[in-house]
Amino acid sequence: MKELSKAEELVLLTIWKMRDNAYGVALRRKIKQDTGKDIPYGTLYFLLDQLRIKEYVHKTAGEPTPKRGGRSKTFYRITPEGKEALKIAMEMYQKVWGDIDDLAFDRGVS
Repeated sequence: MKELSKAEELVLLTIWKMRDNAYGVALRRKIKQDTGKDIPYGTLYFLLDQLRIKEYVHKTAGEPTPKRGGRSKTFYRITPEGKEALKIAMEMYQKVWGDIDDLAFDRGVS
């Protein structure tokens, strides 16, 4: 299993949350809405390509629409391998953060 970068993890998790509506513009909008981060399109499509190479997402062309001048949107879906990668990432965070008392941040405990 190939490890996810933090940015790949964010994009992959967003694809999973969006289900059948995960395409570039909508992904970028959802990431900004959820995190406040404004990911440039070049970065987003680079990450999507990396996830595709790792076989964590599958991309398909939608139907052409008159609104887009006859061009189709490219949709992304998470693969079973992608879900497994997210599960592994979540389990790692739970192990690492599991012993941290969230109140320690407020008390300045190191």
